[in-house]
Amino acid sequence: MRGANLFKDKFHSLTKKLHPSVYYALPPIALLCLFFFPLFFTSSPPYNNLTYSIPVNNHSSLSSSTSPGEKEKVYENPCDYSNGKWVRNKRGPLYNGTTCGKIKKSQNCITNGRPDSSYLHWRWKPSRCHLPRFEPNTFLQLIKNKHVAFVGDSLGRNQIESLICMLTTASKPKGVHHEGSQLYHFGSHNSLSFYWSPFLVEGAQRKSRGPHYNTMYLDHVNMRWARDLDQMDLIVLSFGHWFSVPSVYYEGDKVIGCLNYPGLNCTNIGFYGPLRKALRTALNSIIERKVIKGNGIGVIMRTFSPSHFEGVWDKGGTCSKNGPYRKGERKLEGVNAEIRHIEIEEVENAKAKAKQFGGFRLEVLDITKIALLRPDGHPGAYMNPFPFANGIPEYVQHDCVHWCLPGPIDTWNEILLEMMRKWEEQTAKE
Repeated sequence: MRGANLFKDKFHSLTKKLHPSVYYALPPIALLCLFFFPLFFTSSPPYNNLTYSIPVNNHSSLSSSTSPGEKEKVYENPCDYSNGKWVRNKRGPLYNGTTCGKIKKSQNCITNGRPDSSYLHWRWKPSRCHLPRFEPNTFLQLIKNKHVAFVGDSLGRNQIESLICMLTTASKPKGVHHEGSQLYHFGSHNSLSFYWSPFLVEGAQRKSRGPHYNTMYLDHVNMRWARDLDQMDLIVLSFGHWFSVPSVYYEGDKVIGCLNYPGLNCTNIGFYGPLRKALRTALNSIIERKVIKGNGIGVIMRTFSPSHFEGVWDKGGTCSKNGPYRKGERKLEGVNAEIRHIEIEEVENAKAKAKQFGGFRLEVLDITKIALLRPDGHPGAYMNPFPFANGIPEYVQHDCVHWCLPGPIDTWNEILLEMMRKWEEQTAKE
């Protein structure tokens, strides 16, 4: 483990490169895309990177609330956390909109007037193993003197904000500004950051004033995050939703195809192939820029998070269910299944490529099926404060992509922590 002074130097070096940060505005309405799959983002956020510095409670152990018997139960055999069911939980979440001041207004569902709180009282129960409740001090201890970077789209940002709220139950952050960047300091040498990179590769998102299509360079990694690879110890990747927007794809600086944009003279090639190439470029870049040099790193590919729009997309599709889907009520299929399949397959290909190099861990955080079963966990109409205070308007904007905080997305970080625990134990045995 590296010394605190070295990490501190790297942290300050990183923060000097960060871009201005302000809040990202959600889009006005879903867009009909390939296979009628809606996309819910219309422009890139004004800020790009967020960095958080978090303290460690040195008096906590790595298993502060997990007995030896439980640890053996968890790690004796590999656990498939993706198979299980949502069960009732009286205990509720670790935090709320009052105790965590880092929740975006558009995801603070209870504060925005959502009348039901039943969605907060479900817990994911894997079929064949135990998923412990999140332990903030354990997480902080595991990332001591390390930099954990979340790279990707707004679902990645949604996840890191959930994580920050869970961690602040152990230590309260102080918001400061550093050279135009928004930082959260907890007084020690832990660092969490978010890099906005919805394609993972170089590109430009469509703009409301034009051009009305994405541009992607599938063989060029996005240097916005890749330039800081030497300062990262763990990367959590998140992407997919931006790929169903009309796009033009480049490879070798030449147009190789496009997606759903009749005004362009190019072949419509869909988005599955480009998505696969973009992920492959990102993973290869990590291997080439970090692993081959002999520098260890952990990479976690968080799989695609399904949306839950119901009804006709251009008539104000909603997500108004008040509980999880029952067993057999919803199947993983179509776009959700295909993107997840591509992500898992490319991770396996990258693991095979980097097999001869030491210090490289690459795994999938498979949340697609878990998230699919929770149509009740989105802000819906409560992305805005008290949308029905003056009666029922003709049109109500709904967010059926992102997740309420607190909410089902907290489970993703519980699984993330267990993956990190497993890695720590494996390292100790090596």
